[in-house]
Amino acid sequence: MRDLFRSFRSLSNPTRAAPQGYHERTRRLFIQRRNQNLIQAAGTTLALIYHQTVYNLRTDHRNPIIGLLLTILQTVVFMAAFLLIFLVIGIRQSPIRGDFMMYIMSGIFLFMTHVKTVGAVASSHSVSGGLTQHEPLNPAVLIAAAALTVLYRQTISILAILGLYNVLLNPVTLAHPVGCVAMYLQAWFSGACVGLVFLGIRPWAPKASQLLTTVYQRINMFASGKMFVANVLPNFMLPWFIWNPLFHIIDQARGDIFVNYTPQKTDPYYAIWFSLAAMMLGLLINFTTRKYESLSWSAGH
Repeated sequence: MRDLFRSFRSLSNPTRAAPQGYHERTRRLFIQRRNQNLIQAAGTTLALIYHQTVYNLRTDHRNPIIGLLLTILQTVVFMAAFLLIFLVIGIRQSPIRGDFMMYIMSGIFLFMTHVKTVGAVASSHSVSGGLTQHEPLNPAVLIAAAALTVLYRQTISILAILGLYNVLLNPVTLAHPVGCVAMYLQAWFSGACVGLVFLGIRPWAPKASQLLTTVYQRINMFASGKMFVANVLPNFMLPWFIWNPLFHIIDQARGDIFVNYTPQKTDPYYAIWFSLAAMMLGLLINFTTRKYESLSWSAGH
């Protein structure tokens, strides 16, 4: 701004000489930066995703540390509520031979990661939003940043809770740590793909899209299978849950956590194929919507 102000002063007073190289610097202020190759384009996109992710993290709360503490507190309250429900029902030990709290946390961590990613991606951007009017920002950057924001918060929350549990209560033991991380990332990725479908529906029917997102999140409170073990589920009830990718992810994650549990009714590859199909469908809807979407659609909302 100082250079711009000086340029106007020099224009108003032509007799005053400008510093050497000053006009070149002023000219660069009005030149839009363009990528020369694919590497520069990838670097620019990654930088935009990073800055937008940081912006999203600071949006909910001005202090990022307090925002993370609130996320951890929300997870702890969720765990305490489910523990109380199990105690009221009379379940005082894990259906799987192992740590009861690890059984509870295995379901809650993956459930919250999945449903929060669905909600974040489904509401990541709108054509009437101010950020979408500024290049080089684009919907892909906003979607990726929304998903990464949830991944960052949930990862810090899970590591903090497991660290405190390991120090204060019982040692945390995982039979297959790599498989646990893979199922955690799969829960996040499948949530992003499902949220992409709801995001494509949103411009056509905003209220219906918001309702469907909420219904999907509430259905997963029960249909995710976090409150029971899939191996003991009767076969006549299996069709109620087998459609849900989160049901397969949680059951497979418990097989990676507990050495004495082997999933028999879920498929580790089902969630992958479901996520890829949902991603293709979401991209198709979003690309089609972008051709017809207009600012006037949201004028009455």
